[in-house]
Amino acid sequence: MPLAEAWDSGASTWTAAQRQEYANDLDDPGHLVAVTARSNRSKADKDPSQWLPPYQPARCRYVTEWVAVKLRWALTVDAAERDTLTELAGACPNVPLSTAAESSEGATR
Repeated sequence: MPLAEAWDSGASTWTAAQRQEYANDLDDPGHLVAVTARSNRSKADKDPSQWLPPYQPARCRYVTEWVAVKLRWALTVDAAERDTLTELAGACPNVPLSTAAESSEGATR
């Protein structure tokens, strides 16, 4: 999830220490995913209502990881983002959603 999206979704109210913890969070393997520079540039700071991975089979993973990060860090979603996530999730396998360190401090934000 782009830092700008996190900022717009609630990180703007965090302390500097919380923002640094978020930006450097490597406890959840889905928090930082390696992609090509081209893909990263096209995604920029867009949410799923504005950008999705061009490779269709990667979309379920993208949606699942997006939601996990939002939940883990108690970030909000706007209406367009919510509608897109709901629609896409309907086409994904029914897999339980979990976040790394659910009992950690990060999960309580």
